[in-house]
Amino acid sequence: MDLPNISEKRRKELLAFLSERGFSLSNLNLLDLAFHHSSSVNTPGAFQGNNERLEFLGDTVLDLVTANYIFEKFPQKNEGDLSRVKSVVVSEAVLSEVALSFGVDSLMILGRGEVLSGGNRKRAILADALEAIIAVFFLDGGYEKATEFVLSFIPREVTKVINDASHRDYKTMIQEFAQREFKVSPKYEMAYMEGPEHDRTFFMVCRIGNRTYGPASGKSKKDGEQAAAKIAWTELCHK
Repeated sequence: MDLPNISEKRRKELLAFLSERGFSLSNLNLLDLAFHHSSSVNTPGAFQGNNERLEFLGDTVLDLVTANYIFEKFPQKNEGDLSRVKSVVVSEAVLSEVALSFGVDSLMILGRGEVLSGGNRKRAILADALEAIIAVFFLDGGYEKATEFVLSFIPREVTKVINDASHRDYKTMIQEFAQREFKVSPKYEMAYMEGPEHDRTFFMVCRIGNRTYGPASGKSKKDGEQAAAKIAWTELCHK
């Protein structure tokens, strides 16, 4: 695996990132690669590598560590409950917030276009970078070290999901309700969208039979669908 050459200034930044989290790594060059977005290769003279392969590996490690944690933590919950909790805590929305709290945005290496469009604050870029960092811990110290890093933030997010109704998976909840009560599945459509291309807000509606709920907004279509599903759930189930 080709790795970027890093300056002394960059080395200090990476060490600070690790020390603030209470971790260490033997390969800072590999950690630096985790912050290289694919757009960075378009910069003349830039290192021709990105974090996509690391993100692929880190995504799998994150899923396994998280699944094992909630499996052990909640022996009373069934498979459906466990799946819903995991789907939220490993979601782009949650991971991007964790990444921001870790200061990942300040360490990202992006192409000029992404820099100008605020790429270091985009959910997908931040979430992918965090997954790439997880892969670095796995490659540097194995499953045990990767688990230690993931468990430095996942339990907190799991607790939020369990205790906070705002993290409910309303799409799954309303689908199960609609199928049980009306023998139909909800359908989602985009009503309209607002904002510039790099900062869209999507307004989605949820249709159940001949009734429409929404529109509700989100920074992605999925978020908008969840918000519309919540409206449907609230109106139909009074919860």
